[in-house]
Amino acid sequence: MFEIRVICDPDDTDRVTTALTTAFTTGDVRRYPTRDGKRTRLYLTADHCPAPEDWPTPEQAYADAPSINSEIGWTARFLADAECFTELGREFYLRKAALLDRIALLDDPGAWDRDAIGTAEAAAVFLLDMDRPGLICDARAYVRRQYVYWARNN
Repeated sequence: MFEIRVICDPDDTDRVTTALTTAFTTGDVRRYPTRDGKRTRLYLTADHCPAPEDWPTPEQAYADAPSINSEIGWTARFLADAECFTELGREFYLRKAALLDRIALLDDPGAWDRDAIGTAEAAAVFLLDMDRPGLICDARAYVRRQYVYWARNN
């Protein structure tokens, strides 16, 4: 893991952030103005993108995770406390996707009604698109990797 600092024109921050999140597994981007106020400083924690075989199994990813009931409660409280039409941050979408992934893992793969699996996949794709637009990989495996990374830093 390493720290990246970028100083760039404010108009370039989204493009730079997208390039960095495409090249690395990253945490949240912290943005601050430079002392002269003309440019923006970006700070983010990063790690090399793992090869697919290096991605954690569900058991590894969620070994120390709170119970499913606890995470359902956290999600409900978070939404209840949020004001309408506010942006919900990456942590919410990551924890929600991980929760739905854990619920889907309990689903019977042979069942005809696989709503839990489809919902988990949709939440995972949303997080993947939010973090790394255009990246094609197993979205649920991506959520597990990001959850491990997030849990290690929180």
